[in-house]
Amino acid sequence: MSLKNKTIVITGGGSGLGADAARAARAAGANVVLNGRNRDKLAAIANEIDSTGKHVAIVDGDIGQPETAERLISTAADKFGGVDVLYNNAGIFGIKPLADVTRADLDDYFNLMAGYFTVTQLAVNEMRKRGGGSIVNIGSIWSIQGIAATPCSVPAMAKGGVHALSRSLAIELAPEKIRVNVIAPAVVETPLFDGVVSTVEMASFNAFHPLGRNGQAPDITAAFLFLADDAQSGWITGVILPVDGGVTAGRNA
Repeated sequence: MSLKNKTIVITGGGSGLGADAARAARAAGANVVLNGRNRDKLAAIANEIDSTGKHVAIVDGDIGQPETAERLISTAADKFGGVDVLYNNAGIFGIKPLADVTRADLDDYFNLMAGYFTVTQLAVNEMRKRGGGSIVNIGSIWSIQGIAATPCSVPAMAKGGVHALSRSLAIELAPEKIRVNVIAPAVVETPLFDGVVSTVEMASFNAFHPLGRNGQAPDITAAFLFLADDAQSGWITGVILPVDGGVTAGRNA
């Protein structure tokens, strides 16, 4: 793989998909810069993947706040010389009918999307100095198709914006050899769903996927490693890749 000695910035790196990607990125020989709101969780993952601290750094805080985004990218530049890969993975998710959506819900998602945008903007400045790079954004199959059992208009709207942003940037940044792609998961068993669905409800989603099971973090990490690696996906940009157990292929009933 071509990730050895690359610098990978991961938002939402304290648990779930981000933590799994951090483990895999470090195993591939990359330097890893982790962001999340919980410093203790970040520190635990950092210690797990590199107890020496030579190849990992953590920046806690809300990426929706410009100062956090600035600290994140400046940490990567100061400690490791720049940014090669950005994994915009930080996320929130809620299932709510339209009538129950509040202004606070909207503000939470708008804040997160602002974070994606600002971190990307700053990371691209560093990638230009490297002569290229890869941006991988987490989107959602709920932004590709509505699902009656899980009304989630606000997450769908927000992640739909990420899909559109990614395609727009893929064209804008292609001349500079900066690739931008999206992974759109279905139901993946991570802490993102804690408090959203019960254990029984989570188990019921297995049958929702044509392949017969919910996703696991390594399913998404495999796609991330592929899209991050120029040696494997260097001619791919602007793609919305469903990693969804077959959900978007058609009806499963």
